Parts: sequence; structure tokens; C-alpha cells
Amino acid sequence: MALGDQDEQDQQLGDEERAELLSDLADLAVYQALLEPRGIRGIVVDCADCGEAHYHDWELLRSSLEQLLNDGRMRPHEPAYEPNPGNYVSWEYCRGFADGVIETEDQRSR
Repeated sequence: MALGDQDEQDQQLGDEERAELLSDLADLAVYQALLEPRGIRGIVVDCADCGEAHYHDWELLRSSLEQLLNDGRMRPHEPAYEPNPGNYVSWEYCRGFADGVIETEDQRSR
């Protein structure tokens, strides 16, 4: 595919892909609400293509997921400038942290 052809192709997401993106966006809002007050700036993703870690601030990741949902693709974006790796966590860490908070709240309510 030529570089210019990608913009012209209709990028339609299937129902399952749309549902997964909506779920990811909802999860992202929870993760941000729980972790941002603790100094976490966003999520780090290990890129399979280049082998490097990519650091995404909360709003950048949200806008990228929304763009994928609306346009069927994500445009390139500027990476975080000299990110401090200690300020970013993995998606799995976020999920585990949220699960721990929910479990703790469930135990308190019993």
C-alpha cells in the first residue's frame, strides 16, 4: 500500500472492536481517576514493532483511542518528551490496582 492510499481507505471497525474500544475508554477513565492523584502521568506500552517503550499521558491515550473509535485508525503523534519512567505504569498494573481497590471496598462494605 502506498503511503497516500491509507488516508483514502475506509477504515470501518467491527462491532466487537468498537465494544472493546469503548470498554478501554471506560477503564482508562477509572485508571486515571485512581492513579493520577498518586502522581502517575499515564501508561507505558512496550511496542512490538520497534521494541521500545512508548509513554502515553492520560489525555494523549484517550484522544488516540477516541480517534481510533471515530476514524478507524490513529494518526502518528509526538511521543512524551523525556518521560520519567517512574511516572508511567502498564495497562496490566492499572487493571490490578483497580481490582485491588474494588476488592478492598467490597470487603469494607461487608
